[in-house]
Amino acid sequence: MIAFVSGQVAALAPTTAVIQVGGVGMALQCTPATIAGLRIGEDARLATSLVVREDSLTLYGFADDDERQVFELLQTASGVGPRLAQAMLGVHSPDALRLAVSTGDEKALTAVPGIGKKGAQKLLLELKDKLGTPLGSSGLVGAQRVAAGPAPWTEQLTAALIGLGYASREAEEAVGAVTPQAEAALAETGTAPVPQLLRAALQTLNRAR
Repeated sequence: MIAFVSGQVAALAPTTAVIQVGGVGMALQCTPATIAGLRIGEDARLATSLVVREDSLTLYGFADDDERQVFELLQTASGVGPRLAQAMLGVHSPDALRLAVSTGDEKALTAVPGIGKKGAQKLLLELKDKLGTPLGSSGLVGAQRVAAGPAPWTEQLTAALIGLGYASREAEEAVGAVTPQAEAALAETGTAPVPQLLRAALQTLNRAR
């Protein structure tokens, strides 16, 4: 098992970070929040989880060991693969997921793209005794953010764009351009899908250049 990757950040994309390790560029699948904490040319250390399939080897990267552990525990539930587990962590912090499961919060789980009401109910049952209780205050903060409105997604999206090398002004303009899309998602599901918004923001930036 590859427990972590440490090296210089060689490239960043909306869902991928390339870390240079011993002259080799290792591509890691990451959440927008993890991408937002990275800068090209700077050193980084990411916890990792290797997912092996018959036709592929995919390395997932995480900000810390706790996030990786939750990623792996989520996949012990039936119907949850690495992509859905990563999507859950893209919307909620590890402690926010622990809080949602421990309190039976269906709404928090249905805020994740790909999880409906029945799926959320099933996950709550299967994960109840696996994730444990929140480790700190971040779970409460994460739960509050789901209901708080657009501020958290704007901060997360802005940080991700700056992490990808865009200037603050460009990032703010791109966030403004996708705000109607985010507000529509918030009205419908109660959350803003940051990965989709990041892709849309990048499209507006590419058209502007």
